[in-house]
Amino acid sequence: MILLLAALAGLRLGDVPWTEAEKFLTTDRVVVLPLGAGSKEHGPHLLLRNDQILADYLAARVLAARPVALLPTLTYGFYPAFLEYPGSVSLSFETQRDVVVQICRSMAAYGPRRFYVLNTGVSTARPLEVAALALAKEGVVMRFTDVLEGSRAAEAAVRQQKFGTHADEIETSMILYIDPQAVRMDKAVPDGAVERPGPLTRDPRRKDAHYSPSGVFGDPTLATREKGQRIVEALIAHILGEIDGLAAASLPAGAPGSPLAAVPAP
Repeated sequence: MILLLAALAGLRLGDVPWTEAEKFLTTDRVVVLPLGAGSKEHGPHLLLRNDQILADYLAARVLAARPVALLPTLTYGFYPAFLEYPGSVSLSFETQRDVVVQICRSMAAYGPRRFYVLNTGVSTARPLEVAALALAKEGVVMRFTDVLEGSRAAEAAVRQQKFGTHADEIETSMILYIDPQAVRMDKAVPDGAVERPGPLTRDPRRKDAHYSPSGVFGDPTLATREKGQRIVEALIAHILGEIDGLAAASLPAGAPGSPLAAVPAP
């Protein structure tokens, strides 16, 4: 099964008519949903669509390597930690959960019961966990990327900054590798050294948040394309391994619910 997966390319559903999609959406097909913010702050040196750039790139690599059905990128999610920075958008926890469940339910009605959310966020993991539990009760397997775990070893091997997880050395290096024109290194600044629990804030008086005037947490001035290549390639290998595992996974009992039905409480 894994050898077959590796030998075939996938199908981008948005690029075909429904008559072709119908033939491709078989019961054993893995459906991939990229999730990457189209408007979320990433400091003064990265674009608001930074996560979408990452999600689209990773999705294209998966599409070329595995016979998945690829959905259009979901560009809105649960990102409450960045709302003090203009241009940042967040859905509620419940909306993020429900959107993903309803997307998977819609596709499950055509046959597929295995879904992989190509997740590029950190805060999105919690609503995705709840969505996965709800779908499992309906005979659907949904798994998602843990971006912090997927490239942990590669990051540790190249990391120079003492702290950071957002618009930092690691994330900036990844975009330098993927799309260098989307990085303005002359605007990069280290920030976020005053570490507090909670979201990022521009207000130094807040005691319940992590003070960062720039929206950066870490030191993006240490970023290089070479570091990014090592991290991104490790992450892609991790994602492909997870998709292979999902393709071979047993399905739980149950039948998919109506796409627009309310999502039951966990």
